[in-house]
Amino acid sequence: MDKSLDLEGKIKAAHDHLRSCVLCPRNCGVDRLNGETGYCKTGKYAVIASYGPHFGEEQPLVGKNGSGTIFFGGCNLSCRFCQNYDISHEVRNGREVDQSTLATVMLELQGQGCHNINFVTPTHVVPQILGAYRHARDRGLDVPLVYNCGGYEKTETLKLLDGVISIYMPDFKFWDETSSTSYSDAPNYPAHARDALREMHRQVGDLRLNSRGIAEQGLLVRHLIMPNGIKESDKIIEFIATEISRQTYLNLMDQYRPCGTINDFPELNRSLTKEEYQAALQSAHTHNMQRLDSNDFRLLLKRLINLDD
Repeated sequence: MDKSLDLEGKIKAAHDHLRSCVLCPRNCGVDRLNGETGYCKTGKYAVIASYGPHFGEEQPLVGKNGSGTIFFGGCNLSCRFCQNYDISHEVRNGREVDQSTLATVMLELQGQGCHNINFVTPTHVVPQILGAYRHARDRGLDVPLVYNCGGYEKTETLKLLDGVISIYMPDFKFWDETSSTSYSDAPNYPAHARDALREMHRQVGDLRLNSRGIAEQGLLVRHLIMPNGIKESDKIIEFIATEISRQTYLNLMDQYRPCGTINDFPELNRSLTKEEYQAALQSAHTHNMQRLDSNDFRLLLKRLINLDD
């Protein structure tokens, strides 16, 4: 990363935000430095739920040795269908760590050969990540950092990460406020997600790979396709194509399953259908997206060949 960046200034600015927390669009205003907690249920210290080499991520992140994932407890979203519900909604299922310990975890993952450090659900612990990065960098950390988030971000906070994060990987979940309000208690999610993608792309550009096919820098966008949500998926794909870049690396995720607390939403109480996934693939083709995830591209190609038969 850029050695000339004002890391100390970024750390101080982020740390000051914790006194009356406005890191994310929730703007809870709680004093996390004195143990108060807001929507994310996280105070002064980051909570690690688990960590280790992970091989279930996109291939440019996984490579041969895996992505060094650190799953944080807590979240600034409240997705009713969360597949990590016990981690994101139950902060007690983890351990608090100071910045030095978090740095040690990062270095341990690098020592295991991981191609990157992958922060999962990092939005509410940006100050802790920046502080830990300073320790880890001074102790020899030199792999890319991945910001793996739900897309509910503030551009002011993202700017503190400029020059530190190499790879942004948001999940753009909803296009309509009705959906984001009902399913994630975030009525202003769509606007913030759009602004976040613009800022992320401004910082790092399109995804760039090294000669071994491993991601070094850039934007990678995920979109979890929802039951009955193909209209929103189409709008999201169109936005990425026209306002971000058709070269955006896009992963259309088809793994939605009923999870979490969706009893009040019968429309979500089923798995995604093959037809819904194919409709999302067709949307990506229609909007001329150039870089689908390898699995998506393989299935789209198969579908187009079948259509020609």
